[in-house]
Amino acid sequence: MQRATIRTWFLIHKWTSIVCTAFLLMLCVTGLPLIFHDEIDELTEETPHYGMPGVGSSGEAPGLRPLDEMLAKALAARPGEVPVFMAFDNEQPSMTVTTAPRADSPATDMTIQILDRSTGAATSTVDESGVMHFLLQLHTDMFLGLPGMLFLGLMGLFFVIAIVSGVVLYAPFMKKLDFGTLRTSRSRRVKWLDYHNLLGIVALAWMTVVGATGVINALATPIFEYWQRTELAEMTKAYDGKGAVPPENYGSIDKAMAAARREIPGNNPQFIAFPGGAFSSKHHYAVFFQGDTPLTEHLLTAALIDAETGAFTDARPMPWYAKALALSQPLHFGDYGALPLKILWAILTLFTMIVLGSGLYLWLGKRRFGTDALVREVESGGTLVPGIAGAPAE
Repeated sequence: MQRATIRTWFLIHKWTSIVCTAFLLMLCVTGLPLIFHDEIDELTEETPHYGMPGVGSSGEAPGLRPLDEMLAKALAARPGEVPVFMAFDNEQPSMTVTTAPRADSPATDMTIQILDRSTGAATSTVDESGVMHFLLQLHTDMFLGLPGMLFLGLMGLFFVIAIVSGVVLYAPFMKKLDFGTLRTSRSRRVKWLDYHNLLGIVALAWMTVVGATGVINALATPIFEYWQRTELAEMTKAYDGKGAVPPENYGSIDKAMAAARREIPGNNPQFIAFPGGAFSSKHHYAVFFQGDTPLTEHLLTAALIDAETGAFTDARPMPWYAKALALSQPLHFGDYGALPLKILWAILTLFTMIVLGSGLYLWLGKRRFGTDALVREVESGGTLVPGIAGAPAE
C-alpha cells in the first residue's frame, strides 16, 4: 500500500473515530443493561399470574375472552381515549392494549395496559418512568425524538466506516508482527495500541453487525413512513377520497381477526394497528402476523380489514426494507438466542468499550506527533516508534 493511500485511510479512521467515540461509549454503557432487559424486568417488576399459562392468543384458543371484551375493558379504564394498538403474547394469554387521546398522538401521550385474556382482568400498566425505560430512550434517541435517532444513526455509520478503515490499516501495520502480538514490555502507548488492535480485530464481525443494525434501527420511523406512503397506500387505493372511520363506528375486532386468519392461516398474530395510526390507514384494522419459526417470527405479513364492515381488503408481506429492520432489531440486542447469547453480547460490548477507550487514549497521545510520523509507523509494519523517524522499535 502506497504512503498516500495509507495517509488517506489513516485520516478517515482518525476523524470518524473522533466524531463518534463519545456517543458510541454512551450507547455501549446504556446498551449493556438493555441486553438483559427481560431478565432485569423479571427481577424488578411483579410478574402477573395468569390463569392459563402457555395458552396462545390466536383468537381461536378455548378459554380466552373475546378481543372485543378486552378492548371495552381497556377503553373503560381510559375514558375519552381511542385504541391505537392491541398486541399479543403467543406463549401465554397476556396481551396489551395501547390507548391515546388521538390515533396519531405521540408515544408520550399513550398508555399501555396489560390484560389477562384467560380471566379478563387488567393486571397492570406499562411503567415508562423506570430506569430501563430511561436507558432505552437515551440509547434510542437521547430524548430528542426523530432528530436524535437520525443523529445516532449517523454516529453508527461513522463507527462502521471507522471499523472498515481500521481493518484496512491493520494489514500493513501487522505485516512484520505476528497476529495477536502484545508488546507488554514496551511503552504504555505501544501496549495500548496492541490491545486496541487485537480486541478490535477479534470483535470485528460483531462490532460491524451491531453498528450496521444500529444504523438500520435508527431509520425505523422513515422506513415505516415510506411503507405507509407506498405499499399501504397501494393496498388501500380503493378507499382514496373516503373519510376516516370514527372510533364509534369501529366494527368487531374478533370478526376482523377471524377474517385475517382465514387469509393468512398458520401464522400467529403479533399486533393489531387501529385506524389513523402510522401502521394502518384511516379505514382499516391492520393485523400483523408473524411466522412460526425462530427466523420467520420476526418477519411480518400485514392483513388489512375494513374497520367498519369487517371485510378483508388485502394482505402482503412487508417489503424488503421493513424486513431488514425487523431482522436487525433483535440482532442488535442479541434477542435471537437465550441467556448464553446475551452473555456473549455483553462480553463483546465490554470489548468494544475497551477498543473505544483505548482509541481515545491513543488519539490524545498522538496529538504531539505529526500525521506523517504516524503514517510511517503503519507503513513500517509496526517497527518504528512514532515521533522518532527511522528509530527501530527495540
